[in-house]
Amino acid sequence: MWLTCSSIGRKFVMALTGTCLVLFVTFHAVMNAVALFWPTAYNSICGFLGANWYALVASMGLAALFIIHIIYALWLTVQNRRARGNDRYRVTAHTPGVEWSSKNMLVLGIVVVAFLIVHLIQFWAKMQLAEIVSHNSADWATVNGAPAAPEFGTLYLQLAFQNIWTPVVYIIGFIALWFHMNHGVWSMLQTYGWNNNTWMPRLKCISLWWTSIVVALFIAQAVVFTVMARNNYYTTNVELQQQYGEFWSERATEMNETLTSDFTHAVKQAQAQGIDQNEVMRQFFTDPKCEQFVASANAIVEAAAKQCPDLTLTAVEQLASAARDVEQSIEYAKSINQNN
Repeated sequence: MWLTCSSIGRKFVMALTGTCLVLFVTFHAVMNAVALFWPTAYNSICGFLGANWYALVASMGLAALFIIHIIYALWLTVQNRRARGNDRYRVTAHTPGVEWSSKNMLVLGIVVVAFLIVHLIQFWAKMQLAEIVSHNSADWATVNGAPAAPEFGTLYLQLAFQNIWTPVVYIIGFIALWFHMNHGVWSMLQTYGWNNNTWMPRLKCISLWWTSIVVALFIAQAVVFTVMARNNYYTTNVELQQQYGEFWSERATEMNETLTSDFTHAVKQAQAQGIDQNEVMRQFFTDPKCEQFVASANAIVEAAAKQCPDLTLTAVEQLASAARDVEQSIEYAKSINQNN
């Protein structure tokens, strides 16, 4: 197949995957820009791009593009080194007409991949992956000591950029990305055949401006996110608190309703079987699910207290009361067991 067996085919695959990745990077910069001016909308976008089937398909497709791009980049590098033979050891101060980024695309790519790994650990692993693995708030990453819902990207901006080393790493990654993309954009357009004397200067100009705007936007975002995170903006802003509060209130209501429903069902079953009240209490509250309920409820209460300190959330207060009652009932059920 010419896409794998010929140099032109492999360059075409590189250009095609590179085009898709450049478009994604541009989309990501625009998406992050929403967080600068409308943080609550940014959280809505993060929720839309969570563990939904369409977002998961897109994530797998994007991962495939990265992997293919990296494999073909290494493949072409090895091919070029073999073609040059001993000439690659020849020392030259500067090759006329060859840009520095062109000669160091592999190194720049490695720096970008290293930066990408850091980014995935700080955001994707704690957001989409965490949502896939568990819906239990007690299992989520914590921000300021309280669990953060995977859909709230602003809290993960707080978690990442409150560390002073984060913007340093990101800016280094963005600079490498600028060099890599600046050469890559016009190179991929050249691969598509737009390499005549008229279009080549235009393509270089387009790639320079496109890459510069995208990377400048990323760097500006990193700086602003750092300032806002270190000022605790993402946990003190009233509109964001209301958004967090709605989420935790919904989860508190669901947990209260589930507890009531489960207990009512257990009582009805016990009555139908002629079991006395003490035995119902013992069976229900010695179930490990009750201790899990208390742990999850306390996590929600703590999260609401730290992420919505200026709000009064009735559903969360009711959940806190229910958790205390369940905890006391668990102790009572244990005392019944000891007496028996």
